Order: sequence, then C-alpha cells, then structure tokens
Amino acid sequence: MKKEQLNGGILHTKQHFEILDGLRGVAALAVVIFHFMEWVFTDYSQNFIGHGFLAVDFFFCLSGFVIGYAYDNRMGKMGVKEFFKSRLIRLHPLVVLGSVLGVVGFLLDPFALPVAYSVGKLLLLFICSVFLIPYPVMEDRAFNLFGLNAPSWSLFWEYVANILYAFVLYKVGRRSLAALTILAAAGICLVSYRAGNLLGGWSKDTFWDGGARVAYSFLAGLLIYRSNWILKNRLGFVGLASLLTLAFIMPGSKWNWLTEALVVLFYFPLLVSLGAGSTLSLQWKKVCRFSGNISYPLYMTHYAAIWVFGNYYTNAKPPAGALPFIIIPGIIFLVGFAYFAMVFYDIPIRRYLAKKREQG
Repeated sequence: MKKEQLNGGILHTKQHFEILDGLRGVAALAVVIFHFMEWVFTDYSQNFIGHGFLAVDFFFCLSGFVIGYAYDNRMGKMGVKEFFKSRLIRLHPLVVLGSVLGVVGFLLDPFALPVAYSVGKLLLLFICSVFLIPYPVMEDRAFNLFGLNAPSWSLFWEYVANILYAFVLYKVGRRSLAALTILAAAGICLVSYRAGNLLGGWSKDTFWDGGARVAYSFLAGLLIYRSNWILKNRLGFVGLASLLTLAFIMPGSKWNWLTEALVVLFYFPLLVSLGAGSTLSLQWKKVCRFSGNISYPLYMTHYAAIWVFGNYYTNAKPPAGALPFIIIPGIIFLVGFAYFAMVFYDIPIRRYLAKKREQG
C-alpha cells in the first residue's frame, strides 16, 4: 500500500482500501447468518451470532469513510446533481432487484400461510420498495418499513446520509464535524438505553432508531477520514476479520444496551482505522476483492429466501439436527445467487447507466 501524503490533514493519494472491502463482505455474511438464526433463536441473547445486526452500523461507518475519501476533494467540481447520479447508479439497481425478488418470493413461497393482499396493495408495496418509501403496513411481517425486502431500511437511511453529505456535510469543517459526531453519540446512547439494545431501525415502531444509528456511524467514518486517523498495523485481513467477527458473536446479557453502544461508538471506528492502515498479503487480495464485490449484492438479494426459510421453519418445525443441512447450503446458494446477480445484472446495468450518463 502506498504511503499516505497529507494535504491539510486529509489523505491525498487514492489507494484502494482492499481490506476494508474484505471486511464489508464479512459483515454482509454475518447479516445473512444472523437472519437465518433469528428464526431459530427467538431470544436473540441465545443466538450464537446474536449481535450480527450490528454489521449495519459497521456498514454505515465504512460508508462515511468511503464517501469522504471518494468525494470530499471533488464534490465542489462535480456538483450535487452528478453526486446523486453516481450514488443512484451505484446503489439503486440492487434496490430494484431486491424489490422484485421480494414480491416474487411473497407470491411463490410454498410454506407461507394464505394472506389476503389485493393487487393494488401489493403493487403499492412494490412501488414503495422500488423508490425506498417506507410503508410499514404488513402486519404479518412485523410492520417492516419495507415488507418486501427488509434490508432496504438501511438503504433508506444511507440515502438520507448521502443527501445530507451533498448539501451540508461536505462543507462542514473538522471541528464542527466532531461536534456533530459527539451529539450523534449521545443519540446512540439514548436509543440503546431506552430500547435495551441497538436492534431497531427496521420497523414502524423503531423508525427513528435507524436515524440515530446512521447519524453516528456515518459521521464517525467521515471524521476518521478527515482527521487522517489511519492506524498502521500488520493485522492483515484475517486478523481484522477475526476482530470484526468477535463483535457479532459476543455473548448477550442484560448489559446489551451498554456493550452494543460501546462497540458502535468505539470498536467499529477503530476497526475502520485499522483496516485502512493495515497491509494486505498477496494471497488474500482475491478474497478481499471478491468479498467486497459480493457484499452489497448479497445484502440486498438474500431476504426473500429468509422469509421462505422462516415460514418453512415455523410450519414444518424441522429437528435441530437437520438445520445445518438446510442453513449451510442455503448460505452457499445465496452467495452464489448474489454473484450471479452481480455479474449478470448489477454490473451490466451500472455500466449501461454510466455510459448513458457520459453520453447525456
């Protein structure tokens, strides 16, 4: 990795942070495993990966760092309109695909109990899902903000963070950014203490918890970049992936409100700093590249299958011994499907849109 050159305290060279890409894939895989396991363990304190949902906070922190790194030095020249075009091309094709998979899974799920939805209501749910408009009306799906593709709740807040970045945050100085981050940290503490955890954000009743989660982590990632808090180390991908995994598998307790808050407030920003400053050995380059590439497709396409599994588990009640032979192949299938979606849908669509943008 090239040595960073400083310009006003900001990283100047544009090296690629491959370890951070790899860690993004680890976090996406943790989310998938967590979503399987939360059907098996209704009490998430008994779940071996009961804190897997915190991967979303890690995503937000990574996003703040990457957005600052990619756009801080050129936002003034490219303008808000071009920034939004870039973000839509990068993110929205998979939002659409996730919505399509959600409605197909809903209609074709062989294990689901009959639920009466009119064509008009289902169409409205689909439209809201495609355009990331929260519409938490599906009681049979716990009033998810996006009943057809539950993970879209975090994309909604990612878009909010991107809008605030374009209009406000890219102009904000480091001291003001630090003050905002501290204020957002107080919000994380309040949400965690009130709810007893940081699991919220995905449902009608916890909507604003998602705002608190993205506010702190995105700001923290942006502050790390602008402050050049890059910690040189030799932990490498394996060491940092292991440290990240520890956050997801830490035991649950009555102190979840505190431990989860501490992980989000300090541990994840530290891992981002370490990931940006670590060296990657050659044998892990392809792994990190694949892990980073597959992370977003995996995150956005897996949940239709999770509903099918959940309905199967609830109605068929398979023995515990059979679950590894269902879940492990299921995870492998979802990774393979995400790769297929990436190669044959996401990349071609983004290339096409980027070409049309250049021509227009």
